[in-house]
Amino acid sequence: MIKLYGFGQAFGVADPSPFALKINAYMTMAGIEFEPRSGFAAFKNAPKGKLPYIEDEGVIIADSFFILQHLQAKYGTLLEQHITQEQKALTNLIIKSLDENFYWCIVYSRWIREDTWPTIKNTFFSGMPFPLKHLLPFLARKGIKSAFVKHGMGRHSDEEIMSIANDTLHSLSTLLADKPYFFGDQPSTIDTAVYAFLAQVTITDLDNPLNRMAREHTNLVAFCERIRSRYYEPETAIN
Repeated sequence: MIKLYGFGQAFGVADPSPFALKINAYMTMAGIEFEPRSGFAAFKNAPKGKLPYIEDEGVIIADSFFILQHLQAKYGTLLEQHITQEQKALTNLIIKSLDENFYWCIVYSRWIREDTWPTIKNTFFSGMPFPLKHLLPFLARKGIKSAFVKHGMGRHSDEEIMSIANDTLHSLSTLLADKPYFFGDQPSTIDTAVYAFLAQVTITDLDNPLNRMAREHTNLVAFCERIRSRYYEPETAIN
């Protein structure tokens, strides 16, 4: 069975990392059996120093892009059989936009803003022994702040970052419209990825401006609840 190494459940979702949740959601929705793994050892042994990564019959694959490629090559494009080539291309572009742009808006809302940071610090580091529980959050946040600036998002003001995030949310809301899933009545890969990111700002119990903004898009909230209830809480599934 595939082992998926991530951060584990937090904030009301299966994984607080959109990248790990993307793979979790893909395998869950595609019916691929897997075993989630988390903890310090998972992070310590990450081949690229990041989560997620998977172990599939002794083969280690890191990075959600390459994990998805591996899963589709080995187990078939189970969620792609009903969509067109154009829709597949759009899927790739939207996933890249979420990975490279919207992700950093989430990082900002959690790791940079002072109102959410205490919750992040307590969730990920409070269980560590002294002095690690004081040292590691400082080092982790310092590294994330540096990466945030190097990416370019960290050079923007709060108002500009929120504008960037809202543009993405508005675009996704427009694309989804009143459909159950982005390409109609059946879920595809795009839905697993969009869910992985939107769940971080609609389902999570964190309270910050980005989450409040995201929850104003009622069709996106309904989309996330639809997937959560169907695949993660089947006893309360909705159509």
